[in-house]
Amino acid sequence: MGIAVSPEIHPQVAEFIDKPRPMLINGKWVQAASGKTFPTYNPATGEVLAKIAEGDREDIERAVRAASKAFEGPWSRMTASERGRLMWKLADLIDAHNEEFGYLESLDNGKPLTIAKAADVPLASELFRYMAGWATKLEGNTIPLSVPYTPGAQYLAYTLREPVGVVGQIIPWNFPLLMAAWKLGPALATGCTVVLKPAEQTPLSALRLGELICEAGFSDGVVNIVTGYGETAGAALAAHPDVDKVAFTGSTEVGKLIVHAAAGNLKKVTLELGGKSPNVVFKDADLEVAIPGSASAIFFNHGQCCCAGSRLYVEKSIYDQVVEGVAAQAKKIRVGSGLDPKTQMGPLVSTEQLDRVCGYLEAGFAEGAKAVVGGHKAGDRGYFVEPTVLVDTTENMKVVKEEIFGPVVAAMPFSDPEEIIPRANDSTYGLAAAVWTKDIDKAHRMAAQLRAGTVWINCYNIFDAALPFGGYKQSGWGREMGHDVLNNYTQTKAVCARIG
Repeated sequence: MGIAVSPEIHPQVAEFIDKPRPMLINGKWVQAASGKTFPTYNPATGEVLAKIAEGDREDIERAVRAASKAFEGPWSRMTASERGRLMWKLADLIDAHNEEFGYLESLDNGKPLTIAKAADVPLASELFRYMAGWATKLEGNTIPLSVPYTPGAQYLAYTLREPVGVVGQIIPWNFPLLMAAWKLGPALATGCTVVLKPAEQTPLSALRLGELICEAGFSDGVVNIVTGYGETAGAALAAHPDVDKVAFTGSTEVGKLIVHAAAGNLKKVTLELGGKSPNVVFKDADLEVAIPGSASAIFFNHGQCCCAGSRLYVEKSIYDQVVEGVAAQAKKIRVGSGLDPKTQMGPLVSTEQLDRVCGYLEAGFAEGAKAVVGGHKAGDRGYFVEPTVLVDTTENMKVVKEEIFGPVVAAMPFSDPEEIIPRANDSTYGLAAAVWTKDIDKAHRMAAQLRAGTVWINCYNIFDAALPFGGYKQSGWGREMGHDVLNNYTQTKAVCARIG
């Protein structure tokens, strides 16, 4: 494609995206069986960024065979401590290539380079280190038995925790490298093998990660990366009869399709899906913290976060002050190319996402919502949307009920603290929520009553590899991160032996 090496593009990154990128199957970099490729686009310009191998059913078939062979072969014979050392080595390699990954994330997804380098990349490497520590700590139990129909007999009973097997993992485009780490880390720690299908919009960092996986010394076939479209490669992976588990992060609509596809062999399914998270600010909150925190809750990562604080509930006596403050924060956000060091918010990921967000804005205005700030597409090149604060909104509006996945917050006042719990919980989603108050008793009472998998108190978007993440209701099944995620990738076997 002849992309020129400029001061804006890391030279190794320019070289990486300059030629069509193959996929990783059984430790080899191969083209799609069909020979097809598909383009990815730079969301800051709308121009073609790279050409990627377009995997399909046959490529998924090859990858699953490779993963099955690796699971039965050398990977199963490797000790837990050896797996942990490989994962730690991979984490070190990620850190050593922080700059490259930052550029890849910015070019492919649009996010600011500074944020990708400071957050996405180090969070990914730390996830692998955290999970590496669990590899040697997957223990069973001994269980005393009292069997009434065999009086006098003695038994030794114990449990084993074993890897579930071959795992299909389908990840989204909003945090491409980090979501790959969230999925791969626990699967590798538990001894599973993987076929990873990255989002078609943002495959580059997963492919570069695949190169480091090979460099770290993982056995062939342990991690296979098949690029392609969700309707073809993703659907084939979810339905494959030799895949023992599928893990998906993405929209609730596609999550339901994954469940149907997985029904053929009743494979295990975990889902991390959408959200419409309530962010509740009480009149006794520290507004110097709550106002910028509430702005960050919705505008971080361009609002393309499943847990974004997109419903802003503010106690009536401070409603105007908080709305004005969040709007002032929005006005200060510098929107531009992620490669510009001054950029604080990049473009949306694709033209489809731009149309989606703008469509929601139009629907909101048609239903009576007003924009205090923003409300429009920004610029005439790329997929930019202004940071937007909507007021005069009600719970029956589309912009309040449905996930927009963009930098758009709907602000609503409340008068009685008792009314806010049912309003906050009035959603098909239940991924996250936040409470801002100096009253610690009230904060914890709220946390107990909110139907959400994560509740932040006087903060937002705090993530750690040790902290489980996932949702209630239609926000998903299971948890990512923490020791809870290990249950997704293991099975418990009970062993009982008569000893007397």
